[in-house]
Order: sequence, then C-alpha cells, then structure tokens
Amino acid sequence: MTWLTWRQLRTHLLVAAIGLAVLAAYLIWLGFRMRHDYTTQVLNCVPSDCVSTRHLFNRTYGDQVMLFGFVLLALPGLIGVFWGAPTVARELEAKTDRLVWNQSVTRVRWLAVKLVLGGTAAVAVAGAYSLLLTWSASRYDTFAGDRFAALNFGARNVVPIGYAAFAYVLGVVVGLMVRRTVPAMAIVLAAFAVLQVVVPAAVRSHLMPPLTTTVQFTADTMGRADGFGINDTGARLEGFVLPDTWPMQSVSTVYNADGSPYTQEQVRECMTGSPDKDSECMAKQHLHFSYRYQPSSRYWPFQWIELSGYVVLTLLLAGFASWWIRRRID
Repeated sequence: MTWLTWRQLRTHLLVAAIGLAVLAAYLIWLGFRMRHDYTTQVLNCVPSDCVSTRHLFNRTYGDQVMLFGFVLLALPGLIGVFWGAPTVARELEAKTDRLVWNQSVTRVRWLAVKLVLGGTAAVAVAGAYSLLLTWSASRYDTFAGDRFAALNFGARNVVPIGYAAFAYVLGVVVGLMVRRTVPAMAIVLAAFAVLQVVVPAAVRSHLMPPLTTTVQFTADTMGRADGFGINDTGARLEGFVLPDTWPMQSVSTVYNADGSPYTQEQVRECMTGSPDKDSECMAKQHLHFSYRYQPSSRYWPFQWIELSGYVVLTLLLAGFASWWIRRRID
C-alpha cells in the first residue's frame, strides 16, 4: 500500500523537486545580493543621499520579494488542488479503490497512508520553499519593517507549513465527498482562496488582544502617516504606523491636550502653504491621538498560534475523512 501510494506521488514530487532546485538557486543568489547591497548601500549610505538610496533598494528588490511571496501563498492551494483533490476522487471515479479494499487493506488504512505520505510531501515542499524565501528576503524584511503584512506573514517561517498540510487534507476530503476530480479541484481552489482572504482580514488580528497607546503629534508623526484630513467632526490622521508594530486602525482622530477634538479653526491657524511649517505649528499645539496595535514581539506567538490552528483543522478533517469513508462510502 505504501509503495503504491509512493508511485502515485513520485511524479508530483519530481516536478516539485525540480521547481525547488531552480527557486533555490535564484533565491540564494538573490539573498546574497540583497545582503551585500543592504550592508554597503543602506546601512552605510551618505546622510545626504540616504533617502534616494533607500528608494533604489526598495525599487530593486521590492517587486521580486513580493512576487515570490505571492507564489508561496498560492503554493498550498495548488497542492490542495492538484495533489489533494485527485488523490481519492480519481480512484473513486475509476473504481480502483475496490481492488485495493478486496486485498485485505481496510478503507481507513488505505486513506491513512494517502493522508500521511501526501501530507508529509506537501509539508516538506512548502517548508523548504518557506525556509528559502525567509532567508533570502530577511534583509528586505528588516528594511521594510512590515512583518505583519498579510503577504509577508503568510509567506514566511512556519505558517506556510500549516497551510500546506491543511490544503492537502482539505483536497482529499473534498474529493472523498464529491467523488469527481474536476469539481473537487474547483471547490478546493475556491475554499482555500476564501480562507486566505478571511483569516488575514478578520481572524489574525484577534488572536491576541491589541494594545493601545497615546502618541504625541510631532513633526515626525506626519512623516509616518499617509495623509491628514479634516471634516466636520475634527482632524484625522490617516495610515499612521509606528515602527515594528501592526496597526489595528487606519484612521486616528486627533485631540487637543485637554481631550477635545482638534477643530478646523485650529487647523487653519497653522496653514501657511508649507507642509514642513504646518507640521511644526501643529506640533507646538500639544496634540495627541490613540493608537491601537500589535507589537512586533508578538510576531512569533502569532506564527505559532496560526500554525496550531491549521494543524487542529487538519486533524479534524482527517478524523472526518476516516468517519466518512467507513460510514458513507459504499
């Protein structure tokens, strides 16, 4: 049984090994190049030229790192679609499962071997890619300082391992229930895509209660924000991010020292037409705003919590598949 399952997987593994070898060669080269440029250009830049140097570093490597991150985010879904979904559905369609079950191999053992071998292969492929990308992009991640971003968080360290295991078992379970390969592949692709949107947008930020702090409005504050707006209710700072934090809000209401909203009339007093002078004027008015965030120290706890959640879901799906194949497959 084990040998048969291995023979069915070997083509997939050969393709994955070739792909990983090509990616490894490029990512290792890219990683050493980024390390060199980060040390010689970004860290040791001439003060008068640091801004342009940082922009050049970002333009040179930002798109490449983002592209490889997207590929790693998609990889578990592709494993679920092309490895997981056909694993059982194809055999149920062709009725080859009957031949195996009539040779003293129980249904549960037959399914367990497929889940363990296929799941191990999926975890190994995703883990190897994640290790390569995490190492290669480490200098750029330090430069960007945005490890909690949805793309960065889901394509680094241990979380992709959980995604791959879950996606593969999800594919097997859907194929087991649907019994048709193509519909099962479509369902798995849609389900995994939805999950990859819902978890970062609505679940991840609630894994641990956020912290709240009061930030003083200074000239540097405007430099860390995307914009400054005014409406009938007062002034708002948009897109402010403290270094090494994950903001839980996109808009922050600005208040005076006594807690009253910062009004349009007060803003007009500082409007000179020069952004730098405007910021300095507002900084002298002792303004502040509340900032809700997740600190960078919680990055690894978030990684392990999310990984554990996917592992639990994977085990629950495997248990459900075991029950389904014993009770519902004729």
